[in-house]
Amino acid sequence: MITPKPSGSLTRLSRRVRRLIAPNAGPFTFTGTCSYLVGNGALAILDPGPADEAHVAALVAAAAGAPIDAIVITHTHRDHSPGARLLQQATGAKIIGCAPHMPIENDSSGRADTSHDLDHAPDRVLGDGEIYSGDGFCLQAIATPGHASNHLAFALLEENALFSGDHVMGWSTSVVAPPDGNMRDYLSSLEKLLARNDSVYWPGHGDIVENPQRLVRGYISHRQLRENTILARLGAGDRTIEDIVTAIYTSLDPRLHKGASLSVLAHLEDMVGRGMVASDAGAATMDAAYMLK
Repeated sequence: MITPKPSGSLTRLSRRVRRLIAPNAGPFTFTGTCSYLVGNGALAILDPGPADEAHVAALVAAAAGAPIDAIVITHTHRDHSPGARLLQQATGAKIIGCAPHMPIENDSSGRADTSHDLDHAPDRVLGDGEIYSGDGFCLQAIATPGHASNHLAFALLEENALFSGDHVMGWSTSVVAPPDGNMRDYLSSLEKLLARNDSVYWPGHGDIVENPQRLVRGYISHRQLRENTILARLGAGDRTIEDIVTAIYTSLDPRLHKGASLSVLAHLEDMVGRGMVASDAGAATMDAAYMLK
C-alpha cells in the first residue's frame, strides 16, 4: 500500500537528495510532481514541476540560501518542465537535461503536443550517457524514451540511485500515449533499466522505489499481460478500442478512460507494426477497426 506524501513538505531522502512535492495532485499525477534538490553546496533542482509560483518559491526557500546552479528536466510534459523558467528567472540557473519537444510531422490528431511544454528551451541538452558534474555530485543522463520521446532518467553516480522521472513511477505504471509515446520504445527502455544495478529509484510521482529491478520486471510482465489480453479480446470479436477498453477496464475511474484508450492504442500500434494485428485504416488509429492477422 502506497502512503501518499503531501505537497509542500520537504523530505530528506539521502545524504545528497531532498524532495518537495508540487501541489498538483490529480488522477495522472498522484499526490503531485516530485521535485528534487540535489547536493549540499551549490544545488541542482530536478523537475521543478508546473508553472506554479508558490512551488517555485518553496524550492528557493528550501535551498536556504545555497546557490542553485542547474535546473534538470527529465521530459517536457507540462507537470514537469514549465516551472524551470520561473526558477531560472528567480535564480539565474541554467536549464539542462532533455531536448525540447519536437512536433510530429503529419500528426492530424493533435495529441502529440497537447501534454507538452512547447516553450521549453534548455541551455544544454544532455545526450545518453552524458554527465553533469555538480558541486559534490554527478548526474548521468540515461535516455529512456517511451512515455515521452525526449524522456531522460538521471543516475546519481555517488549513491547508485536513479531519478526515474515518469518512466518508472512509485504509484502506477506510466501512460504511453501515441504518437509521441511509443510502446516499443517504452519496453526497450525498461529492458535498459533492468540491465542496470541501481539500488533505489526516486520517481516523478509517488514514493521511493526500493528493489527497483523487481518493479521493472513487474512493469514488463504487466505490459506483456496487457498485450495478451488485447489479443484475446480481438479473438473474441472486439474490433474497436472502445470495445476493448470497456471489456478490460471494468472498474476504471472515468477520469482515466482516455488514458486507458491511449494505452490500448499504443499496444495496437506496436502489434500492427510487428504484423500481429491488422487495422482497416492501415496504421493504428483511435477510430480504426482491428482484427487478428
